[in-house]
Amino acid sequence: MTTPVSSLPVDLSEVRGHIRDMYRDVAREPQGDFHFALGREVAEHVGYRAEWLDAAPAEAVESFAGVGCALDLADLQPGERVLDLGSGAGTDAFIAAHLVGPTGRVTGVDMTDAQLRKARILRDRAGLDHVSFFEAYVEAQPVQPGTVDVVISNGVINLVPDKARVFASAAAALRDGGRLAIADIVTARPIKERTRENTQLWAACIAGAVPLEDYLDAVQGAGLTIKTVRENPAYRFLSSRARETAERYGVVSVSLLAVKA
Repeated sequence: MTTPVSSLPVDLSEVRGHIRDMYRDVAREPQGDFHFALGREVAEHVGYRAEWLDAAPAEAVESFAGVGCALDLADLQPGERVLDLGSGAGTDAFIAAHLVGPTGRVTGVDMTDAQLRKARILRDRAGLDHVSFFEAYVEAQPVQPGTVDVVISNGVINLVPDKARVFASAAAALRDGGRLAIADIVTARPIKERTRENTQLWAACIAGAVPLEDYLDAVQGAGLTIKTVRENPAYRFLSSRARETAERYGVVSVSLLAVKA
């Protein structure tokens, strides 16, 4: 029996509050103490190319909180339109802007004010007119249907209870033949309700994770065809509590590529 990807044993507003609080700190104090690693070192460790990171503002990269790399799977081309779900301080959005060039377009979506403020300041400082950042939930991003070539996301969808809605929204945004390239946290076994009730572990990218089989079912249920799934063994949690929980449930990072028929 699969685990419902939209079930939530805690209040959604409380979960979002904890997530906002944690990621405000990620934006403002990236040298702080978190369950997960931040910055350029972890980005390179999980597969980001040095030339990509060099193309993004250093202040964005220092707040990088991704769980893997999927930009190689995205294979972004000049002139393409990209939607970044949970864009944070903008590392992936800025790299995407570099890859698609000034004839392309990158739209970042995030719900955390401090992350958006930081990303917009860095965008304006760099003069990147083809990059926009919007405050919105990833379940209902502000783009017209069928107008996006590639949807990217890193370490975000596990934070959302209704994953099926996220994938349906992403699929709606994509043009026919468009690509979904994401890195995220999944499990080998369903997480027990008492763990899922811990809102702080939701913010740490653990309590909201679902079994890989259920995750892939949600992607395919949105009408997307999965092309590649790979595990990211280089990613590790930092705190002992997070690592113990990850070991108990077989929590891992994966990257995947899917295509809209």
